[in-house]
Amino acid sequence: MPYVDNDGIRIHYQVDGNRDEPPLVLMHGTFQSLEDWYESGWVEGLKNDNQLVLVDHRGMGHSDKPHDPDVYTLELRVADIVAVLDALDIVKANYFGYSTGGWISFGIAKYAPERFDSLIIGASHTYPRDFGAMRRSLRRGIVTYMEEDFANSPGLVMTDWYKTRRLANDHEALIALQQDRPDMSDVIPSVTMPCLMYVGDADPLYPQVVECAKRMPNARLVSLPGLGHGQGFRYSNDGLDHVRNFLAEMNHR
Repeated sequence: MPYVDNDGIRIHYQVDGNRDEPPLVLMHGTFQSLEDWYESGWVEGLKNDNQLVLVDHRGMGHSDKPHDPDVYTLELRVADIVAVLDALDIVKANYFGYSTGGWISFGIAKYAPERFDSLIIGASHTYPRDFGAMRRSLRRGIVTYMEEDFANSPGLVMTDWYKTRRLANDHEALIALQQDRPDMSDVIPSVTMPCLMYVGDADPLYPQVVECAKRMPNARLVSLPGLGHGQGFRYSNDGLDHVRNFLAEMNHR
């Protein structure tokens, strides 16, 4: 199981797909792991035309899970990805992140734009977010959180693998990493690399994602009809063609 050490934190990663094609970093959302890219069909849909570099966020999957909120800054999360690329001798890559992984895209644009050719930003934006309610729910237990989350996500089915993987999370690490996000809209004008932003139009984040995309100088927006936040990732068939077409453009420029 491959790891890279970033200033004392071990980050787990995995390489899949076509080693002869351009690299694509995949970063999942909170409560997930890189295995979710497999379970939701993204790896199968992308592996023929991309060298896939799947990374577990610090605090999740098989990466280290510190309980100190100070080690979950956006700059450190970007540094984790750069450390993986360095370990693989990859100079530049495309990037695809969903939810928290999408939010990290804006950190990439701020802290490491020279390492990426393009960004695919799933269901995330630059505006402030308060995670106090989520932290309070998590303090009541991860089972309670999952029940509340699914009660607010009509149409999202809790499969056995989904439940098992979430219950395996480190409870204290999840609370530590789920910090409030500051306003990052000042970074929008500097995101000049090609970007694909996509979001379900039933996602509570939809209005902010649309506004963010309008203000970005080189972004295109795709709306997925009827899909909520979790569905936008787990129902990969709805977004897969848009992602593949965008990457085909980037890889053949």
